[in-house]
Amino acid sequence: MTALLLAHLLAAVLAPVLVRWWGRQAFLVLALVPAAAFGWVLAQLSTVTAGGEVRETVPWVPALDLSITLRLDALSLAFAALVTGVGALVLLYCARYFEPDDEGAGRFAGNLTAFAGSMLGLVLADDLLLLYVFWELTTVFSFLLIGGAGTRRAARRAASQALILTTAGGLAMLVGLILIGQASGSYRLSEVVAAPGSGGAVVAGTVLVLAGAVTKSAQVPFHFWLPAAMEAPTPVSAYLHAAAMVKAGVYLVARMAPGFADVPGWRPLVLGLGLATMLVGGYRALRQNDLKLLLAFGTVSQLGFLMVLVGGGTRELAAAGLAMTLAHALFKSTLFLTVGVIDHATGTRDLRHLSGLGRRLPVLAVVGSLAAASMAGLPPLLGFVGKEAAFAALLDGGLPDRTAALGVLVGIVVGSVLTAAYTARFVWGAFARKPGLPASAPADLVHPPGPLFLAAPTVLSATGLVLGPASPLLEPVVAPYADTLPLLTPETVPLALWHGWQPALLLSAVTVLGGAAFFLARTPIARLQRRLAVGASADEGYWNSIQALDRLAVLVTGTTQRGSLPAYLGTIMVVVLALPGVVLLTRAPWPQEWRAWDTPVQALVTAVVLAAAALAIRMRQRLPAVLVVGVTGYGTALLFALQGAPDLALTQFLVETLTLVTCVLVLRKLPKDVVERHSARERSARAVLAVGVGLLMGVVGAVALSSRTATPVSVDYPGPAYEFGGGQNIVNVTLVDIRAWDTLGEISVLVAAATGVASLVFLRQRTGVLVGAARAMRTRRAAVPSRRAPRRPWLAGSALLDPRRRSVILEVITRFLFHTILVFSLFLLFSGHNQPGGGFAGGLVAGLAVVLRYLAGGRYELGEAAPVDPGRVLGLGLLIAGVSAVAGLLLGGEVLQSVIVDLTLPVLGDIHLVTSLVFDVGVYLIVVGLVLDILRSFGAALDREEERELDDAAASGDEGGRTELPMAEEVTVR
Repeated sequence: MTALLLAHLLAAVLAPVLVRWWGRQAFLVLALVPAAAFGWVLAQLSTVTAGGEVRETVPWVPALDLSITLRLDALSLAFAALVTGVGALVLLYCARYFEPDDEGAGRFAGNLTAFAGSMLGLVLADDLLLLYVFWELTTVFSFLLIGGAGTRRAARRAASQALILTTAGGLAMLVGLILIGQASGSYRLSEVVAAPGSGGAVVAGTVLVLAGAVTKSAQVPFHFWLPAAMEAPTPVSAYLHAAAMVKAGVYLVARMAPGFADVPGWRPLVLGLGLATMLVGGYRALRQNDLKLLLAFGTVSQLGFLMVLVGGGTRELAAAGLAMTLAHALFKSTLFLTVGVIDHATGTRDLRHLSGLGRRLPVLAVVGSLAAASMAGLPPLLGFVGKEAAFAALLDGGLPDRTAALGVLVGIVVGSVLTAAYTARFVWGAFARKPGLPASAPADLVHPPGPLFLAAPTVLSATGLVLGPASPLLEPVVAPYADTLPLLTPETVPLALWHGWQPALLLSAVTVLGGAAFFLARTPIARLQRRLAVGASADEGYWNSIQALDRLAVLVTGTTQRGSLPAYLGTIMVVVLALPGVVLLTRAPWPQEWRAWDTPVQALVTAVVLAAAALAIRMRQRLPAVLVVGVTGYGTALLFALQGAPDLALTQFLVETLTLVTCVLVLRKLPKDVVERHSARERSARAVLAVGVGLLMGVVGAVALSSRTATPVSVDYPGPAYEFGGGQNIVNVTLVDIRAWDTLGEISVLVAAATGVASLVFLRQRTGVLVGAARAMRTRRAAVPSRRAPRRPWLAGSALLDPRRRSVILEVITRFLFHTILVFSLFLLFSGHNQPGGGFAGGLVAGLAVVLRYLAGGRYELGEAAPVDPGRVLGLGLLIAGVSAVAGLLLGGEVLQSVIVDLTLPVLGDIHLVTSLVFDVGVYLIVVGLVLDILRSFGAALDREEERELDDAAASGDEGGRTELPMAEEVTVR
């Protein structure tokens, strides 16, 4: 089962490439993946029908007792067969639905294949948290499929609506799953259903889980997102909204019904909302002129019907519900695909513009009519078998309360009448000849359907036709699940096309005849519907709520976000003093012994840090203030060194230096002086608040250290660091081996943050400043006429600087130190496994070398020193770090586990290598890329803006313009 899920993942990743290579024919290859899964599911049929099941467990996070647990029983087999079988046919259908040159086909193929894998994982999951993961994956991929390329506003609105509603329901469901898991003492789904526990937590958890199922399966009052989602392409409607996504809620209710149907509130919610949804959806379907919208509201109605059956909590209704679920997936996906063919062939889905299509497309008419007959409950289709089984179950008392069973039966009969009525409307609207329209409307078929285009709906329709008479063959699949629920009737009634003359058959006839009567009276009924139309709707209520939420957000933001950083910091600090501070003073265990310092040097450094902090407050110029603040950082690094933490001290020193450089670069765009507009009282209040928070944090640190009762985990690090990590520097081995997952996550966040900041500061390509400057330099040198090749100056960029900005001393220092600093950075990288250093420290040193080159030569020299895209450096570093994670797997270990390689080479001697060095190289490149991004955003880009301002001033005759450089040189540089 895990292999099948991985196959879907791999196919989804490769789908855009395959579509780019082979065009729409790639869908035929992608269809093989769900087809293979369908074949595997059918191969397990004998095991499941014999009462067995297939289980598979893969460790996920052993420390948290989390595992990927998959289980195939009768219920999951039925839904897995639908997900994979219909999925394969829909992908086959896409091979002719899309045009040969459709640019969005690749993205669509990847999303649809990934959705199929997510839905398969959902129905196979036997862990509550794993089920939620797949649940949310289906939500994300459905959002992408509904929204498409994002070019159409209606599609974007529909996608966001579906995402918000189903995600909100999913979050509620997550809370419910946690409550149920904690109450039952297990997160294994099969164990929870077998012993759900009791109490208020179980009741609350059950209601929250039902909230997720209700939103996912478009039940009232959340039904409106499904018709809106018809903005998606027809294959999406045929798969997600007929056979897959909306069935997730039905599946969850069916899965939990054996254990939770008797929980207070279950049946009123499921039966009440299900009946309301069936009636509302059927009533709304009668008003639609768009064939796709008609089917969408019909889907809403049928989903309500299915909820009633699978949520009733009895053996009779469960058997009917599972049979009806299979039937619904077959006929509704067929009908959506049929509408797609009609839309492709005629260019319209409006039934008022279609006439005589049945004679022009006879095969499609037969296929669509068979599926419609199954939806209406006509024999010998599978839909008739499922609907009659539901009638028979309720007539025989399929619910614990006979009165409730009778009321549900009446509601289902009325809903079935509406179903038969809108089914007749669909067949008439799609294929019949209509008075007032030409015999063949529209006159021309834009794209006459070929055999491959008709293959998928034909197979699905034929399957529904075959399974009607062959419904007894479904009994071994339905019975193992249905037998897990209580039987209320004297004996079980197996699925069959004919049970003799009985009341259920009479009710079936009543629904069909009633639907026919409704269809024949469609004109007066339409007038009545218009007369009874209500101005408000659930969809309008949703958008009004969203707009009200937006207005509230604007109001709250305008009230609280005043643009004052001191106000924000002051609020945070007051809360810190008021809450943690009070708790610390009243309840915290204070240390028994206080020690001010270990050596007098620590006291001296602390005094310098405090003096620098106080001096920074009093300064009125920004640049000196920043430099003095830097003293506090260097002092902290010195304290780390005195305390015996050289790695931490080195990192703090380098980070502080880079921070100073960044602040200095930014300060160029800010006023020189700090303007103080606060009264003495305000300054005093700020001082008290700042000192109070500082003292609080110091006391918190002391109390936390003195309150330790458990042995620190770091005590056991030295042994594994040397034995398994192959290094003597415990800090570095911890980062790249013992806690490598943490480091991988941190550098991923660092790359994302660097990309976001760079994009926000200057909205242009990363290469626009750096590589463009380097290219300008080369162009200028090539334009210089010479009989021999000119000698390439090493700091050529400095020659282009304004003479007032050049520093000969800095240029000479850069010439001497640049390469030495780079070599030192590599030394830190390669020696960090056994001595202070590592990829992070080495990357910072290399970045500072580039900073030195920039300060000496400006943005043109930066372009010469690093003519690369910082984004590519960041991405390459992350890629190398990620690839190194699998080295342990390839060599028989675990993910991110270091593998030690000892070699003896002729000249070099003994070589001790660890694969975590590759991970450190990735960290090194990420830090270098980050520094380049900082220089590009806050350095080179600001330089360019200043040069433009000076050029504009010079062009307008301002004496402050750049008049030092000759005009010819200026033009060449640009």
